[in-house]
Amino acid sequence: MTHMDFDALVALLRRIFQSNGTSATVADILARNCASAERDGAMSHGLFRMAGYVATLRSGWVDGRVQPRMEEGGASFLRVDAANGFAQPALAAAAPLAIEKARATGACVIAIRHSHHFAALWPDVEPFAQQGLVAIAMVNSMAYVAPPGARHPVYGTNPLAFAAPRADGRIVVFDQAVSVLAHGDVQIAARDGHLLPPDAGVDASGQATRDPRAVLDGGALLPFGGHKGAAIALMIEIMAAALTGGLFSHEVDWSAHPGAQTPCTGQCLILIDPARGGSAAGFANRVEQLVTALHDAGQERMPGDRRLAARARALRDGIPVSADMLRQLEGLIAP
Repeated sequence: MTHMDFDALVALLRRIFQSNGTSATVADILARNCASAERDGAMSHGLFRMAGYVATLRSGWVDGRVQPRMEEGGASFLRVDAANGFAQPALAAAAPLAIEKARATGACVIAIRHSHHFAALWPDVEPFAQQGLVAIAMVNSMAYVAPPGARHPVYGTNPLAFAAPRADGRIVVFDQAVSVLAHGDVQIAARDGHLLPPDAGVDASGQATRDPRAVLDGGALLPFGGHKGAAIALMIEIMAAALTGGLFSHEVDWSAHPGAQTPCTGQCLILIDPARGGSAAGFANRVEQLVTALHDAGQERMPGDRRLAARARALRDGIPVSADMLRQLEGLIAP
């Protein structure tokens, strides 16, 4: 095991992306996104994902060089056509105007379509909260989740992320899939030979299973909370696909591109300027009061605290990367 400086890891990942056909801008955004996930201990969206990124680029399923196109949707609405590119560069291009709209009108909806999202969702919302805004993000993915009573998967794991400012420059942030587990966690369990938690998935015949390979081989994940999680998945399909003009999870078809792994769907973000609210004490102070009440009640850890602790360790000691993973990464650099 070696410990890598964040910038050194970004440089390696940037080289991998560029050698496999992305522009320098896209390579930098994706490299920082992936390295940030690894730095923060979000392993299912960190270095583990690099082989999937490369396989997708080499398959021709995604365009790593395309420029996203901004479309005016109104005073508080911004449409973005990612043009079959990655979602993060599309969001990066839209963010300055979206923030301007949110400051001017109190809120802004960002509707991104024709976009590939293969990463954690918290990096999409965290920067907005650091600038004093409330941010909500939703993205649908490929059909891996079967709602209660369904014969086959219809929804994606459809993560939902939320971030808001706290006092003293801190933020509260969470990112969670509607499925019991993220799809990447199932892949890691299959790789490492671990069982899934009970009631996490079904096999191809619809029978409950804890075998991750059975879930991946024609089975499906299940939504958390049964019909309640399925209802949230439904909302995200509507907001991330129907509203934006993207594909529903069950419409994604990459059969003509062997090796493709990134879903081309849609993403919806909602930015809110909390200064427009009615809190006389100040929004961030009110959030801090709630956090204090939760701690007083016995909740020791807030959402995001574990990641932030991992980030602090990594920035102090370096990001741990195994020798085997380092060899795999170096092997992804195209000649």
